[in-house]
Amino acid sequence: MTASDDDLPTQIQPSPAPFDKTRQVAAPTPVPSSAAAMGDGNSLPVGTRLAEFELTRTLGEGGFGIVYLALDHSLHRKVALKEYMPSQLASRGAGTSVSVKAERYRDTFEAGLKSFINEARLLAQFDHPALVKVYRFWEANGTAYMVMPFYEGQTLKDTLKALPGPPDEAWLRGLLIPLSEALKVIHGEQCFHRDIAPDNIILLGGLHTRPLLLDFGAARRVISDMTQALTVILKPGYAPLEQYAEVPHMKQGPWTDIYALAAVVYFAITRRTPPPSVGRMMGDTYQPLSQLVAGRYSASFLHAIDRALSVKPEDRPQSIAQLMAELDQPAPAAQPDDFGLDDDKTVIRPARPGTAPSPALDPLAGFGNPPPAPSSPAPAPRAAAVTSATPAAAAPKSSRTPLYAGLGGLGLVAVGAVAYLSLTSTPPRRGAPDVVAPVVAQSPAPAPSATEAARPASPAPAPEPTPAALAGIDPNADFERILGNQSAGFKVEVAARKTKLRIGHDRLSFTLRSERDGYYHVLALGPDGTLVQLMPNAVLTQHRIKAGETLTLPGPAMPMDVSPPAGQEQLFVVVSATPRDLTGLKIGVDSGLTELAVGSKAAGMLGDQAGRQPAYLGRAACPSSSACSQEYGAARLIFDILP
Repeated sequence: MTASDDDLPTQIQPSPAPFDKTRQVAAPTPVPSSAAAMGDGNSLPVGTRLAEFELTRTLGEGGFGIVYLALDHSLHRKVALKEYMPSQLASRGAGTSVSVKAERYRDTFEAGLKSFINEARLLAQFDHPALVKVYRFWEANGTAYMVMPFYEGQTLKDTLKALPGPPDEAWLRGLLIPLSEALKVIHGEQCFHRDIAPDNIILLGGLHTRPLLLDFGAARRVISDMTQALTVILKPGYAPLEQYAEVPHMKQGPWTDIYALAAVVYFAITRRTPPPSVGRMMGDTYQPLSQLVAGRYSASFLHAIDRALSVKPEDRPQSIAQLMAELDQPAPAAQPDDFGLDDDKTVIRPARPGTAPSPALDPLAGFGNPPPAPSSPAPAPRAAAVTSATPAAAAPKSSRTPLYAGLGGLGLVAVGAVAYLSLTSTPPRRGAPDVVAPVVAQSPAPAPSATEAARPASPAPAPEPTPAALAGIDPNADFERILGNQSAGFKVEVAARKTKLRIGHDRLSFTLRSERDGYYHVLALGPDGTLVQLMPNAVLTQHRIKAGETLTLPGPAMPMDVSPPAGQEQLFVVVSATPRDLTGLKIGVDSGLTELAVGSKAAGMLGDQAGRQPAYLGRAACPSSSACSQEYGAARLIFDILP
């Protein structure tokens, strides 16, 4: 494990308006019982010392435990301390001791205690930003304790109530990314949460920041199982069928949490839960999102959530990686009579030929007006006939895209703990890599004068192929041109505290400063030659920067971990007065990031324009029928990716 922000003294972060009236502690807080509300609970008095912790306030008391605000005298910080106290089975003895009410409850009490300790051990092991972090746990006084950071925030359930309408897709993806990453981590250890619901998710710091998945409630589950109190632990609408009964052919697994996570999204969009899964076995009244809210969200997003809510476990995505891959795939043709019952239930469908990516998943869409569609089919690019040959035996290029996204980015959102594991959904196999030849830097053609621009355009002979079209576009050489042609007085600075990053250990982080207001675009050229647009993307859609402002990127909404391959990673950063449009070079979207063509493929896509101006600067997305500023500044940052 690595050091993180959570290893610093924990700070209480007040929730911003409009949530100040209903702030809630984001430590795993039990639901207050009626006894607690009347002050007759088992909570210890203020000033009690438990090891190095002094209790300063009771935050919540429920049927299975008590959470206190405490002062850590050794590290001088406020923490949340949770005590195992199942009130139906045990009571407060002398001082701080806990004793079983009757001998017949002992086995159940001990089983719950063991589960409480195991949960604390697991949470301490995972140390993930979207999971409750455990600093310490121990047994004493006939019970057990765990110590966690003290957070303040708003439950997702209450946050959704405060919104004027359903959140948009970008907001929901920003929620899904870190939560999915957290689930992927625990699933990797064959652990399952089994209690995901809007009231078990906290948003720390307000509406636009990080989600935190509260504790698993393992002790509560064990005690409920042993006392046959099934209704205590299952939330109708969120609990899938396999949680209602232990049936040999219907095991619990990642698909169990996937169902609940999808139900959370369903609730966020419709403000109601899906029908209880048990009832759906008798007569399915589920209304697919792809029908209820078609057109308001991308088809692929809605289809993935609908499939994740299939009643039968085998009909759902079988892993978090598959779920996230399906979220980025074009939706299949509508089949309302066969919804959720596909024969290829666990297969990630590749994009069909001729299927355009969903606009809502296109991080380049919406920034200015795209070029108008041609009225007639465009002729084949001239460069296609002179593309450099590629050896047939060349290995297919592996996509660099899963390296980044807080999916790999689904980051699910940083709370300041150890780096996430990347989602590594396997990209579709591509053809052999393009041969990229150096290109001689050329100055862009001068803009025509106003008089020349006013003259009617006369037919011009087809231009000869440019050197770039003949040789292919090299991203390094192209960005040298971008750097050389940047506008005077548009200074852009990028820096990183750490430029040597270890695979599986470090996370990408850098600062960006601009002397002018503008829009930033960040491209990443990987060691394998893959070029992706890191920002803006499907999650980080806002990319404005103010003059003199210093941003730390990529920020908590989409943490980006370092994964193979090793080598040199370059970031190309442009801040422009007007948003830039790079859709002309887009070859795909993976994990929310757009991959851009390089080499002869890029030249072929640009056609006659290849080499006439820097390809990766893109075009200024000016409003229709009006001119706009072409000014920009640029910078480059190089990282060494180490094994």
